[in-house]
Amino acid sequence: MNFDFSDENKLLREQARRFLADRCPTTAVRRILEGADTHDRELWRGMAEMGWLGAAVPEAYGGAGLGAEGLCVLAEEIGRAIAPVPFASSVYLATEALLRFASEAQRQAWLPPMVAGTSIGCFALAEGPGNPRPAAVRAEVRGGRLHGEKWPVIDGNIADFAIVVARDASGAIGLYRVALGTSGVERAPLKGIDPSRDQARVRFDGAPVEPLGDGDAGWSAIESLLDRAAALLAFEQVGGADACLAMATTYAKERHAFGRPIGSFQAIKHKLADVYIAGELARSNAYFGAWALAHDAPELPLAAATARVAATEAFHVAAKENIQTHGGMGFTWEMDCHLFYRRARLLAVQLGSSPYWKNRLVTLWSGQAAA
Repeated sequence: MNFDFSDENKLLREQARRFLADRCPTTAVRRILEGADTHDRELWRGMAEMGWLGAAVPEAYGGAGLGAEGLCVLAEEIGRAIAPVPFASSVYLATEALLRFASEAQRQAWLPPMVAGTSIGCFALAEGPGNPRPAAVRAEVRGGRLHGEKWPVIDGNIADFAIVVARDASGAIGLYRVALGTSGVERAPLKGIDPSRDQARVRFDGAPVEPLGDGDAGWSAIESLLDRAAALLAFEQVGGADACLAMATTYAKERHAFGRPIGSFQAIKHKLADVYIAGELARSNAYFGAWALAHDAPELPLAAATARVAATEAFHVAAKENIQTHGGMGFTWEMDCHLFYRRARLLAVQLGSSPYWKNRLVTLWSGQAAA
């Protein structure tokens, strides 16, 4: 049995890697991190022209129809390049919410502009610190108007609209689309550990909303969206970990101490071997997630949690040991090591903390064992 990606997706990976190597070197990441821009607009337009924004969107809505596996391949390469674009927010979460829960008329109206890159979406769930849970959802829709506050909202200052998790008058949790440029919406930037990715505090004071579908998705729908996004973010983390290992290995071969490359010393060898093992474990779990995602399998929640836990650990270990391998220079602003460490820490909490996903994994395993 072949658990690898298809030849077509391998070609897609090669194309994506070449494109990002050319259009998204670390100098481009630094420009966003150090400057006033919220994201790399030229790179975003290039991704739209390549068809990436609609990779998993059916052709009926203007997408490429590559499916979940193609999207996983792109996610890994975007993670390897730590691209400063709202890809995860708009593609993994907002687009996926529309595909799964919007009405046909809503999909026809909202998906084509997203595929073309002229409309950017984000996902607004958190209302302050803490992990995802129903009790934390306090935003409320009354009379077709949204009231409440969401923060942090990843890419909230960039997006044209948000898919917001809120309660209706009866207290039921649903998904609502809110245009962020309308009256009743106030956005403020938040400072985070990775300034190359935008974060916002968004206040809603009577902003008009439109429910996705019938509007009563429920918490199970939110969990399913988080599971699907977690499987994709795991590929970003695997890509980032792989890039860190490559950086550290290259430096260990070039840097000499006591007349020999530092990579020849056992201490460095063991560090890099640990990084490699963590990355390969994360990759195998991410592949399980890709399979479950592509087949919409019942194992998806378990696969997503497993991939998320392994990939978060792998990226953290790789980013940390990359800095250590570079020695005293690794901690400096001039080196690129901190760019990956910043992204590793951001991705580690983007959909809930590592303990949240570990607890979810244990709960899912316990449920299977009891059954």
